[in-house]
Amino acid sequence: MRAAILSTGDELTTGRTLDTNANYIADQLLANGFEVVAMMTVGDYPERIETAWRTLFEQAEIVIGTGGLGPTADDLTTETVARMLGVPLISDQATANKIRGFFEAMGRQMPANNLKQALFPEGATILENDMGTAPGFRFQFPSPRGALHGVVMPGVPREMKHLMADRVLPWLQALRSADEAWRSHTFQTFGISESALDEMVADAVDPTAVRLAFRAAFPQISLRVTVQGHPGDLEARLAGAAAAIRERLGEYCYAEGDMTMEGEVGRLLAAGGATIAVAESCTGGLVAHRLTNIAGSSAYVLGGVVAYSNEIKQSALGVDAATLARHGAVSTEVAEEMARGVRRATGADYGLATTGIAGPGGGSAEKPVGTVCIAIDGPSGAHSHRYQLWGNREWVKLLASQIALDWVRRAVLGQDPSASAVLRR
Repeated sequence: MRAAILSTGDELTTGRTLDTNANYIADQLLANGFEVVAMMTVGDYPERIETAWRTLFEQAEIVIGTGGLGPTADDLTTETVARMLGVPLISDQATANKIRGFFEAMGRQMPANNLKQALFPEGATILENDMGTAPGFRFQFPSPRGALHGVVMPGVPREMKHLMADRVLPWLQALRSADEAWRSHTFQTFGISESALDEMVADAVDPTAVRLAFRAAFPQISLRVTVQGHPGDLEARLAGAAAAIRERLGEYCYAEGDMTMEGEVGRLLAAGGATIAVAESCTGGLVAHRLTNIAGSSAYVLGGVVAYSNEIKQSALGVDAATLARHGAVSTEVAEEMARGVRRATGADYGLATTGIAGPGGGSAEKPVGTVCIAIDGPSGAHSHRYQLWGNREWVKLLASQIALDWVRRAVLGQDPSASAVLRR
């Protein structure tokens, strides 16, 4: 089935807000076997919104829209869809009561315009929103091709993702023919460019029977393997294709499924009952932030120190002044002392450290911008390595944090951490 995506809001067409919703929805649709034929963005003008819906329905059987469901005067999606369908707006009492209850629970007076979010086109199916006050809804659009399907969700990303996962995808899967199905498997890779990855797996599977899709999200790349056909043999076909890809990827695959590097590191630490503490200079707490973004990370993250100055490196981590004087703050020797110091101070099984020059200034001929030293101290001893990274300040910090996390992953698996990220550009 063909699908299209419509994003509504002046904040998108003026460039004030990045449209991450459309990317997420497209990725979910493709993973579930729907062909995305078009994506459109439109501002908060009724005639433009209606034209966009009608145009997309000419190209797809399913149109999924986000935005324009709020309580303010520029939230026009619901009334525009109702006018397009030629039906009145109907107030849903259960939704109105829920909105009132939301404000009562916060001890706040509800503005009267919030009840606008309880209005729906007559005949629409309400998609209850457990994350906010604006529900979504589904509707059917008549056409010479038969009934087409429309979905409207809030523009707030966390609310949209909740509705997409819990309300929309199960319904979409039920729409498909029982004789046609899709199955996908995703590999997460790091340390190789998208072009090199493409070359690596180019002839691993039959392209007429298996679809490969690459998604680059610096500093990692996802590779999704998808098979389509009769449900009876899909699992076996997918398993065979995945095995062939897995063999080609080798060390570049750090996880399978929908898993971030910090998620995989957390899973391994938790499974082994191990703990970690971090000492960061150039990454400024980014490694600790990523580790603690994972639910349950308190089971394995003991703490961290952002030791930006040499004085803090010495007083908080015990880095020797002589080491700093002889090798400089950006050196493998200092990185190792930082890793040992934070491990000693916290009693963690692993101490991880980063120090470097993120730029744009501060570099020298001997240590140019992008020089980053990473060290880990653990049960098997200390390891360190100096990298020459590239990009702007943000990229250097993010890439350094990814390499550092990969060091932890490899160390927990009993591998050489310094073998991480032989990055091909």
